[in-house]
Amino acid sequence: MQQIPGYDILYFGDTAHTPYGTKSSETVIGYTINNIEFLLSRGAELIVIACNTASSVATAPVLKQFSVPIFEVITPAVELAVQASKNLNFGIIGTRATITSGIYETKIIENQPQARVYSVACPLLVPLVEEGWLDKAETAMIVKKYLQPLKTRQIDTLILGCTHYPLLKKVIQRKIGKRVHLIDSSISVSNSVKAFLAANSQIDRQLGRNDHLTLFVSDVTDQFKKIAEMTLKTNITFEAVRL
Repeated sequence: MQQIPGYDILYFGDTAHTPYGTKSSETVIGYTINNIEFLLSRGAELIVIACNTASSVATAPVLKQFSVPIFEVITPAVELAVQASKNLNFGIIGTRATITSGIYETKIIENQPQARVYSVACPLLVPLVEEGWLDKAETAMIVKKYLQPLKTRQIDTLILGCTHYPLLKKVIQRKIGKRVHLIDSSISVSNSVKAFLAANSQIDRQLGRNDHLTLFVSDVTDQFKKIAEMTLKTNITFEAVRL
């Protein structure tokens, strides 16, 4: 919304089935295909898979199944990380599913064969964010525990491999050290979409420009609404849908 203002945005949050990071690849792929089909049925003409877990395991199947432009968050994050790193010494934090997939390591090594990549699964961070415990001492303690192996490796660039983690950016930066570059996949993927539209005027002209934001979720909860309003810094209304 900040990078390319004025476009119509359809958002679907699969709140009934989250977190994805603890589920099998087959289940996540099925959910992702259903989510994309729903958004297309509501008029979407360009898709962003705004989830690292779904991006890590479902990108290949959905690219085979759908013909619309589809963006995942991992490739742009890797490109931004490689540009930012001085020593090619990378850390990755993410859900178990994302870390187990090894997708970040694969893409970084493909880009920079001499790179060193260290990954840590952080399964407690998503529930802490969804509980709204962003500034709690307990959250800071858990973040410090997760980051310690990466700090020991003296990484210079840390990829926040989950779209929940930017809400913890301040505490993560404090615990990993101010000299470490934090890579936010939400920023990198929005840059990619912006560049794509600038280079593809025909597709760009097809997209709605009424500045409409429509928010769908598969389960409306007070806590999710609270976190969403904290993120977007405005009052919002969800429409519940069952897939």
